[in-house]
Amino acid sequence: MKFKASSKERFYFGIMVAISCLAYFYLFAVIRWANRFSAQASSNHIFNIFCFYFILFLVIRLIASTFFIGHIKGNAIKISKKQFPDVFDIVQNYSLALNLKKVPEMYVLQGNGILNAFAIKVARKNFIILYSDIFEMAYEEGKDAVSFIIGHELGHIKRNHVGFLKSVLIFPAKFIPLLNLAYSRACEYTCDNFGYNLSPKGASKGLLLLAAGKKLYKKINLEELVNNAQNRPGFAFWLTERLSTHPHLVKRLAVLNKLNPNNVELENSNFFMPKYNSKNTEARQ
Repeated sequence: MKFKASSKERFYFGIMVAISCLAYFYLFAVIRWANRFSAQASSNHIFNIFCFYFILFLVIRLIASTFFIGHIKGNAIKISKKQFPDVFDIVQNYSLALNLKKVPEMYVLQGNGILNAFAIKVARKNFIILYSDIFEMAYEEGKDAVSFIIGHELGHIKRNHVGFLKSVLIFPAKFIPLLNLAYSRACEYTCDNFGYNLSPKGASKGLLLLAAGKKLYKKINLEELVNNAQNRPGFAFWLTERLSTHPHLVKRLAVLNKLNPNNVELENSNFFMPKYNSKNTEARQ
């Protein structure tokens, strides 16, 4: 299995680190220069502004994460050896395959119809949250799709996308919206790759489940959906993706198709992964 980061993730992360290091260096240099020329008031003003936003960022992150985890632990169902042990085995096995130091805690939360999952880190502890409608899918249709989604979220943890120190490192660059969004989209491609290598049969299922729901996803013509990506050029298509944290679904499906050159058949006969010739650069990651 090849658990590789997207080339674009490494590229954008490198840019963000460079920008952040320059920002930190500039702040330090300005303070040193101001102190040297006795401009103490100006130096303190710049330093105080930076500290204010930095501390505000930390406080908001801490408060939001703490309250959310408190809500999760009080209202969600924790996956364990005695609670849905088959799904717990998936998390354990995938964590072992990714060489994670600790198996993240995983919870099932009532999402009122929302089909989503995400990873979060609080106080050095990793969590994976699955909304209940996705989790039900594991028992109604088999675990392939949910396995891919779990693998995708473990990819975020493996790549430390939810890590505190990493967030601090690139903090100044986060104020550059388009750059930060581009980095986020690249991270999603990386985690799709992780999810595919852990659960290749569930890759397309997992994305279609998130898009169409646990009933309609079986009726989608995947070939038509993916090939339609070639017929959606234009400014609106381009702009909406540039302003999003996630790539367009059709592009993610095209990339997964590139990872499946032998056209592996899935268990559900309604599913097929056609060969897709795309010139999109994302498909080469």
